[in-house]
Amino acid sequence: MKYYDQLFYRTVSVDDGNCLKVGESTVVAVVFDIDGVVRDVGGSYRRALADTVEHFTQGRYRPSSQEIDALKGEGVWNNDWEASQELIYRYFEAQGEKRDRLNLEYSTIVQFFQSRYRGTDPIHWNGYICQEPLLLDKAYLDGLTEAGIQWGFFSGATQGSARYVLEKRIGLEAPVLIAMEDAPGKPDPTGLFLTLERLGGTEPAVIYVGDTVADMYTIVKAREIQPERSWIGVGVLPPHVQETEARKVAYRATLEEAGASIVLDNVQALTPEIVKQLTKTEN
Repeated sequence: MKYYDQLFYRTVSVDDGNCLKVGESTVVAVVFDIDGVVRDVGGSYRRALADTVEHFTQGRYRPSSQEIDALKGEGVWNNDWEASQELIYRYFEAQGEKRDRLNLEYSTIVQFFQSRYRGTDPIHWNGYICQEPLLLDKAYLDGLTEAGIQWGFFSGATQGSARYVLEKRIGLEAPVLIAMEDAPGKPDPTGLFLTLERLGGTEPAVIYVGDTVADMYTIVKAREIQPERSWIGVGVLPPHVQETEARKVAYRATLEEAGASIVLDNVQALTPEIVKQLTKTEN
C-alpha cells in the first residue's frame, strides 16, 4: 500500500551526494521502534518469552518462533510480558481449562521473564539483553542529522532496557525516547505523538519504522487521528524471519498488508535519499 500526503519543504545543505540536496529536503521526523529494528531480540526478548511460557506450562509447551510471530501478527501483543501470559492461557485452554480458573499471577510472570531477559543481578545485568546484536549504529543516526532529519524512538520496551541499548551500547546521549512507562501500548499512537512533541512537534511528515503488525497499525491509527500530517509506515524484516526466502516473503507481505509503505531488510537501508522518495508528493 502506498500513501503519501502533500508535504512542505525547507532548505538544508549537505555534502553527501546520496543525501537530500539544497531546496529538496522534506520537513520530516523519523521515529524508530527498538526491538527488531535497533537490536536483534531473537535470542533475548523472544527467547525469554519462550522460556517463560515453557516454565509456566511445566515444560510441556515451548512456543516456536513461528508461533510467536503468529501471535504478534494479531497486532495487539506488542508487550512481551502480556504475550507470554496469553500463550500460557492458550495452552491451558487447549487442554480444556478455563483461563479465569488458572492461578496465574501476572507479576510472577513478569518477574520470571525479567530474570531471563535482564538476568539475576538487578544492578549489573547478566541476562540475554547483554548478548543482543545491534542493527543500527551511531554513525547512521549522525547521517540523518546531517541531512536535516529529526529522529527519536518510540518503543514498547521499558525505559531501562531501551536506554541500555541506546545509551550504553550505541553511545547516544539522552535521545528522545518514549517507552513502556510513558504511554499506552501499541497500536495506540499516543506514544508516537509524545515522541513528536519532544522532537519539537512541527514536522508535517512522519515516518515510523517498525518490525511488527502493531507498529504498522500504530501509523494507521495516527493517520486517522491527525489526518493533517503525512504518516508513513516503514517496515523492517527482523533477523529471525530472514533465515529462509519463503519466510521473508510471507513476513514482508504481512507488514505491507498491515500498512507499510515499504519494507526493508535492515533499518540502515532507510537512507536520507529513501526518506526523500517516501515523502515526495504523489498525486
